[in-house]
Amino acid sequence: MPIMAKISEKVRDVAVALLPASTRDAIRAAQRRLGLQAVPVGSVTFGSLDRLDPISAIFGKDRDLLTIERYYIEQFLGEHSADVKGRTLEMGDPAYTIKFGGDRVTQPDVLNYVEGNPKATIVADLTNAPHIPDNTFDCIIITQTLQMIFEIEKCIKELHRILKPGGVVLATSHGMSRVARREGVDDWGEYWHFTSQSKRRLFGDVFGRENLTVQTYGNVLSCVANLHGLGAGEIRPDQIDYNDPNYELIVCARAVKRA
Repeated sequence: MPIMAKISEKVRDVAVALLPASTRDAIRAAQRRLGLQAVPVGSVTFGSLDRLDPISAIFGKDRDLLTIERYYIEQFLGEHSADVKGRTLEMGDPAYTIKFGGDRVTQPDVLNYVEGNPKATIVADLTNAPHIPDNTFDCIIITQTLQMIFEIEKCIKELHRILKPGGVVLATSHGMSRVARREGVDDWGEYWHFTSQSKRRLFGDVFGRENLTVQTYGNVLSCVANLHGLGAGEIRPDQIDYNDPNYELIVCARAVKRA
């Protein structure tokens, strides 16, 4: 975080802790009256963002092979790559299993919801998959999928059931993002956008809070850039890597099944 941003954040925190609400309201009224904002009202310029349609309507895939969301997803999976081992399960494609598991993976399985995916080794509904035995997988990677499952609590219970004791689920989901439609076709359905609080509650109720770590990625700039479909390479590394917990672009969970 830039030094001035750190100072401003600390000053705000101290002011909120020490000043009564009436005093804070009076200060804000004076800011409005005297034009004392950090960026004065009326001086904001939007430049290329001064438009009603996004710069890219397909999540930046036409601008950069690595989208902002995927940048954060890969950061999370890279931080927990040691968990990707043994028999694994990934949704739709084994790309992340291969990239982050490598030789540690002994059997990479791929799950698809419907028939027709040649990469799939298992076809199943994650809310009800009795044909998948209990305690099957050492690691389950489920990226940007949970928001498309309406019965999310059933899904998390099923993930827990098919995971081996000591196994790990690595799950990522949309937070502050546009609705996911496949090239404008709304045939997937997207029911939920998560926060760190909702993911902590949903996974914690099944796996236990002590077996759960929730991480978020994003800041106001990366959220705006992502909404416009800019690629990860279009904002500076120090900007995309700055994490502001008030702007949860991607919400990630690492959940361990109690041994």
